Amino acid sequence: MRIALMATCLADALFPRAVIAVVELLERLGHEVVFPADQTCCGQMHINTGYLAEATALVRRHVEVFERCDCEVVVAPSGSCVGSVRHQHAWVARRAGDEGLAQRAEAVAARTYELSELIFDVLALRDVGAYYPHRVTYHPTCHSLRMLRVEDKPLELLRNVRGLTLVELPSADTCCGFGGTFAIKNADTSTAMLGDKMACILESGAEICTAGDSSCLMQIGGGLTRMRASVRTVHLAEILASTEASPNQEASPR
Repeated sequence: MRIALMATCLADALFPRAVIAVVELLERLGHEVVFPADQTCCGQMHINTGYLAEATALVRRHVEVFERCDCEVVVAPSGSCVGSVRHQHAWVARRAGDEGLAQRAEAVAARTYELSELIFDVLALRDVGAYYPHRVTYHPTCHSLRMLRVEDKPLELLRNVRGLTLVELPSADTCCGFGGTFAIKNADTSTAMLGDKMACILESGAEICTAGDSSCLMQIGGGLTRMRASVRTVHLAEILASTEASPNQEASPR
């Protein structure tokens, strides 16, 4: 299968290891991965903060880039960005009075998947041949859980990783407090929510906290670093791409 990679601006600029891991994983599974170099931000940040005129231009660019990449599907290591493509792009276009763009956005959205969705639903795999000898807990990010409804797909993939001990995260479905600009505009509330999430992670006894969004891992990892906890954050893609023990493996977003 020919798969287009939607890197996301956050991962591209700050956490490229997750993006590299997606490529390594999918190529190991026998698929061709294409990276459209002229992609930019999907516009989620602009939409969520009310800059809809600017977002419309980004939606148009996103649609044009992924229309012409000649790929069967598009994948992103981010439930948040995929959620925006599916649930916001056509709405933004229609609000701008561009029905043609809205329909094109819907067509691109229909073949756009978060990584665990692609593996589970499209590639019909449960075991990707990964090996990761650590105690891991999984944080289901709000967009993947509530917008995309990926449900237990990431957990099922983690259960099939050799060497991995999956431990339950107490109150797993509660928000980590990031929410994009929410963490800036409502810093005190965000910090309190993060404190609750970190307490649950520490209670789990995990070495690693994983998730499908670098943004949430950035929030959680930053909090864990400030409290000098031993728990590391690693993107789900990095775990699924791992095939051997690596004692010197660097932490992902911290």
